[in-house]
Amino acid sequence: MKSQVTPEIFITEETKTELEPLYRVIIHNDDVTPMDFVVRVLTSIFYLGTDRAMDIMLMAHIKGTAYVQTLPKTEAEKRINKAHFAAGLEGYPLHFSIEPE
Repeated sequence: MKSQVTPEIFITEETKTELEPLYRVIIHNDDVTPMDFVVRVLTSIFYLGTDRAMDIMLMAHIKGTAYVQTLPKTEAEKRINKAHFAAGLEGYPLHFSIEPE
């Protein structure tokens, strides 16, 4: 005769946690950073499609700034820091900022 082992089941109550506030990421135009580099940053760091990245780059080029995406504050800051670091390595003054949603 085989004995069966019954698993212990623990029931945990869900607790409500506050969601992190959302922030809009904004890219700023400059006259030095090459357009292809901007598109590469938008696709590799902000995970945008190439067409969307090109639209954003052109909007920033024409109007001076452009909306990139909305993210939780810490994620927005992390991606902006990566973008600024990548631009700095290449000697470009590419600049992003955030504003509350």
